[in-house]
Amino acid sequence: MIKKLAFFLCTTLLTSVATATQLTPEQQIAKERGMTLYNQYKAISAEPYLKIAAEAGDRESQYFLGEALRLNNRYMTTEAQKWYIAAAEQGDYYAMFRLSDTDTDLCNAMKNCPPGSRSDEDWTRLLWETAEPLAEKGDGEAMMIMYNSTGDLEWLEKSAAAGYAKAQWLLANRYKEGHGFFFPPWKRSEQIEELLRKSSEGNFVNGMGEYMGILQEKGDLAAARALLIKIAEAGDEGATGTYGAYLAHTPNTLDFPLDLVKGYGLISLLLELDGGGGAKEYAEDILPEIAAKMTPEQIEQAKTFAQEWKATHPPLSYFPEKLGF
Repeated sequence: MIKKLAFFLCTTLLTSVATATQLTPEQQIAKERGMTLYNQYKAISAEPYLKIAAEAGDRESQYFLGEALRLNNRYMTTEAQKWYIAAAEQGDYYAMFRLSDTDTDLCNAMKNCPPGSRSDEDWTRLLWETAEPLAEKGDGEAMMIMYNSTGDLEWLEKSAAAGYAKAQWLLANRYKEGHGFFFPPWKRSEQIEELLRKSSEGNFVNGMGEYMGILQEKGDLAAARALLIKIAEAGDEGATGTYGAYLAHTPNTLDFPLDLVKGYGLISLLLELDGGGGAKEYAEDILPEIAAKMTPEQIEQAKTFAQEWKATHPPLSYFPEKLGF
């Protein structure tokens, strides 16, 4: 009875506060800066920017501030938990998912939960209460959070069928791992390729990357080149570095015409990724090799090209999973 009452109160509270927050221009700029830094694995630097928008009531910023605090401290802190709860109480089911994880439920682990605190079971029920009605209306993202919460592959299959590109990519990989039943067996590989094609067409970066590999294996280098450029233009750090390396023929994997200036310029952009992930170290290793083939004038042209690219394309990003580590 107590748990049912707590859940009722939780649901009532969520319904009463789940309203959209309108950020001021300054708060929106802070949020965007914080998200850029977070996506570049600079979570410590992202915190003060995300906090500006989180304190203004933006639930997405509240969730990612919780993520930044948890990742920076390597465990669920009371401050991170506070922001997850703030986001969850505005209807953010990703925050509910974090709070439903008993391994990260701080007060339960310490056995010092204050009266009225919600258990991990309460948060799980609230997540389902929030996401399932959306899923039943055809919301692919809500279907995928139901898969994340329940582990039921049918939810992931429904999400992919609804056209959610991220789910199409993940389902393809689940099928690669042996999940699902196919007869005849060769239908499995056909379905994996089809899912990755759809995910790529939905502009999901991981899906585009894996489908590019399929095109390359099939020998369709023109299509693979076009897709690599598209991923790089979206700001993906891996594709940006790969595109630059292929242009500089280090190596010449997809038969791009040699362009040392653009190749050097693109790879030099990775130097700003000093928060982790290894991209900066990769650039530091490969740039001298490319520079050895260039004149001083070409290197200066490459630096100019890099600044022009940066000004006209999205910030570089590792595109970390929203429910990552």
